[in-house]
Amino acid sequence: MKIAFKPEAAKAIKEKMEGGSYYVKLHYDTEGCGCGVNGLPVIWLVKEKESEDMVVETNEFPVVVEKSALIYFDEPLTIDVSGPGMFRLSSPNEILNARMPVVKK
Repeated sequence: MKIAFKPEAAKAIKEKMEGGSYYVKLHYDTEGCGCGVNGLPVIWLVKEKESEDMVVETNEFPVVVEKSALIYFDEPLTIDVSGPGMFRLSSPNEILNARMPVVKK
C-alpha cells in the first residue's frame, strides 16, 4: 500500500498531535452505515496499534491501517488538506473522503 501526504496535510496532522506520541491510523468507519459494506475513511490518532493493524511507510510518518480494510482503498493514496481541520483522501481514480476529520482516540 502506498500513501503520500501533501506537506500542508502532514504539518496540520502533526499540530493535532500536540507533541504527543500517537500513531496515525487510517480507519474505515462503518458504524451506523448499514451492513458494514458502506463507510468512510477517517484519520484516528491512537496511542497503540492493534494486532490486526499493518504499518505503512509514507513520505512523512508511518500510518497504521486495519488489514481487513485494505479492500476499500485504491492506490496510491494521497492525503491533503481540504478545509479547516479537514483532509481529503484520494487516489488517481476517486476521492474516498473529501472532508475527513482527525479524531484522537
